[in-house]
Amino acid sequence: MSDYPFPEATATGVGSHPGEDHLEAIRVVFGELPALPYLPELPGRGVGADMVGRGASLLVEMPVEVQPSGWRFADRPGRDARRGRDHLVRDLDGLEEVAQGYAGPFKIQVCGPWTLAGAIELRHGDKALSDPGAVRDLVESLAEGVAEHVAEVRRRVPGVTEIVLQVDEPGLPGALAGTVPTASGFGRLRAVEAEVAVERLGRVLAAAEAFPVVHCCAPQVPFQVLRRAGAQGVSVDASLLRRRDEEAIGESVEAGVAFFLGVVPGVVSPLADVGVVARPARELWRRLGFSPATLASQVVLTPACGLAGASPAYAKAALARCREAAVVLREDPGE
Repeated sequence: MSDYPFPEATATGVGSHPGEDHLEAIRVVFGELPALPYLPELPGRGVGADMVGRGASLLVEMPVEVQPSGWRFADRPGRDARRGRDHLVRDLDGLEEVAQGYAGPFKIQVCGPWTLAGAIELRHGDKALSDPGAVRDLVESLAEGVAEHVAEVRRRVPGVTEIVLQVDEPGLPGALAGTVPTASGFGRLRAVEAEVAVERLGRVLAAAEAFPVVHCCAPQVPFQVLRRAGAQGVSVDASLLRRRDEEAIGESVEAGVAFFLGVVPGVVSPLADVGVVARPARELWRRLGFSPATLASQVVLTPACGLAGASPAYAKAALARCREAAVVLREDPGE
């Protein structure tokens, strides 16, 4: 594919923001990232606002609660699950207020099925990841919830031309490698077969009419699995890419997959100038042998990961630097 829902020289964020003021976070996103704004997540508000809690709040007819060991499936929704849903509703209310008159693409983030399955425990047992039937049920429930969430965003912001659906899967490499610990912590869960990972992830990616992107800020990103599952974009931390990844990256680029490259630290750090920030993308393109003319259209610049651990001032500055560096990819893509 070659048609992307975002223009050339685009930057965006990964998802999480510091603080508890959701309205201010949304205003910052729309102010600094006019080409591809997104719905920020504020895990600092507490349990239920974290990635897993928000993902669990999207599950349909699979209630959860928080136990001392973490999130667990339950007979009825627990208090923290209801808080997670309340946080999401407030965020959508804020989005509707701030985005009045907006027209263009918009990105939302949801926790992926394999990461959820590795984080939520069964009622009386191990993590959901240990039970193929539980994973299947989780995938179907999440797919239905994601479809409803996308439809709700479209309803609240009618000017959205296309939804970019980012599915966060930091836990997928561990699930494939068999390194996810059991609930007791003394063992490891059996590795997930690649074909199963493709099928289950693909079900969620195809759940709604959207441009599907998978975010994985862990080492050993399974590029082939993501592409076979239907990801039209891959979001990664550029600093974690290794030369051994480049064959799979090159195949993905040739297939038209968009790359969301994390090039600015997600925690408070001195911000490099725009040329230095743009360098990882330009050098990757050069090493892979692709035309510089395609760089600005196929690569979106982002922070390396979420910004929840940063300060509000740094988060705003980091997004602005990504936006400025994205212009460099168009105006000076290199040779």
